[in-house]
Amino acid sequence: MLNQEIITEAETAAIQIPGGNAVILPEGSRIYITQSLGNSITAATDIGLVRISREEAARAGIIPPEESKPASDGNLTLEERVWNVLKGIYDPEIPVDIVNLGLVYGVEVIPQQEGGAQVNVQMTLTAPGCGMGPHIMAEAELGIAALDGVKNVDIEFVWDPPWNQDMMSEEARMQLGYI
Repeated sequence: MLNQEIITEAETAAIQIPGGNAVILPEGSRIYITQSLGNSITAATDIGLVRISREEAARAGIIPPEESKPASDGNLTLEERVWNVLKGIYDPEIPVDIVNLGLVYGVEVIPQQEGGAQVNVQMTLTAPGCGMGPHIMAEAELGIAALDGVKNVDIEFVWDPPWNQDMMSEEARMQLGYI
């Protein structure tokens, strides 16, 4: 499916990369999937690179519907399920998830007296001016908020310490050819 021409079967909501602008691809648009990882796909189009959610891609006939369904979390703790959500979010231009890129600085799960939990996430971006930042944040917030047991979510972008390539996991560095 990667790098094969696909014709959309319906109008398709997408986000331009790297600017982060919302766009609608008309029905019948030609796209080429360049990355299909985690919760979204990256595709080359006539207007440049775009990011499309798996749900939207399935609705528009870009991917089969079964590819848009998340895997079961089994008997994991809430914190483990939060980390799994974050590991499903990929940088649209780099084929590595935001956890292995070293963009997530911390996750805190605080049980609430009235039930449920407050989930706080501190994260950063590879560059402060990244236009995809608000979309990555929204994807994280929506994914975490959808987990059973989550009452509130707070995602905070932090810039100290500044991100650098040394923050990537060994797996990410190997995947990107840095080792």
